[in-house]
Amino acid sequence: MLRTTIVSLSMVLGLAGAAFAADAEPALLYDVGGKFDKSFNEAAFRGMEKFKAETKINYREFEIQNDAQREQALRNFAKKGNSPIIAIGFSQAAAVEKVAKEFPNEKFAIVDMVVDQPNVRSIVFKEEEGSFLVGLLAANVSKTGKVGFVGGMDIPLIRKFGCGYVQGVKYAKPDDTVFQNMVGTTGAAWTDPVKAGELTLSQIERGADVVYAAAGASGLGVLQKAAEKDKLGIGVDSNQNHLYPGKVLTSMMKRVDVAVYNAAMDVKNGKWTAGVNVLGLKDGGVDWALDDNNKPLITPEMKAAVDKAKADIIAGTIKVHDYMSDKTCPF
Repeated sequence: MLRTTIVSLSMVLGLAGAAFAADAEPALLYDVGGKFDKSFNEAAFRGMEKFKAETKINYREFEIQNDAQREQALRNFAKKGNSPIIAIGFSQAAAVEKVAKEFPNEKFAIVDMVVDQPNVRSIVFKEEEGSFLVGLLAANVSKTGKVGFVGGMDIPLIRKFGCGYVQGVKYAKPDDTVFQNMVGTTGAAWTDPVKAGELTLSQIERGADVVYAAAGASGLGVLQKAAEKDKLGIGVDSNQNHLYPGKVLTSMMKRVDVAVYNAAMDVKNGKWTAGVNVLGLKDGGVDWALDDNNKPLITPEMKAAVDKAKADIIAGTIKVHDYMSDKTCPF
């Protein structure tokens, strides 16, 4: 009788543990720029908000102010049993690797970098594919044959955006010129809209009439300056068309929201997997934004051209260069 009671109690505790794991609160660690950057971090926030709305499960979050807080925040989440713990941005990689080793039974995810640990899901995107599409649109709408690109921190990931953009421009108009500048070489490059605006103005003064921003919160300065000068900007990560209606040609959407939502939901549903997840056009991981704010700017011919290019990329007919695998841009 005693043995039966113990076995029954063990089964109950086991089931309770499983239920607790399924309903564990996820945690989200934003990168510099804060969750309301209207771009990269905010997309992650929207994904977690969707998870919360659908499941009624709360989540924890933290906005870092300096690099030293990365490890501390991740460790605090792990100690409290949050699952999964999702770090936004390549800069979190070293901290995720270290803390994931310390807590091998906890589930971690990181966006924009690969961390090779058995309890980490690494989520990366084919930014070059989405950037190709917005480059094609930029070339089709440009009246000067000159367009621009302003990146945030000068790293291979942002060069990847720029190279895909150049390839898309050249695919549509081989003789067009693409100006490229980076805001800086440190993390501060993500939060300097003034500097980004100055770079945009310089490109406009050289003839650019469309400028694509891939610069986090700094990109807001690109869109603002383009609108002030009656030119067109292109947003990134989130749909930023609404920020300057009629002055944002489109936005290259990087579906960080989908990645975050899926990670949290997979843990809840017992479907969690570690390893590398690569999200491109085929997977709905990147795309271009069309809504009421930019619809008047997109002619039927432009939409047909971008739809065809999208289908061709998915089919493999168009091969978009991946700067991360070959750090040159041959276009």
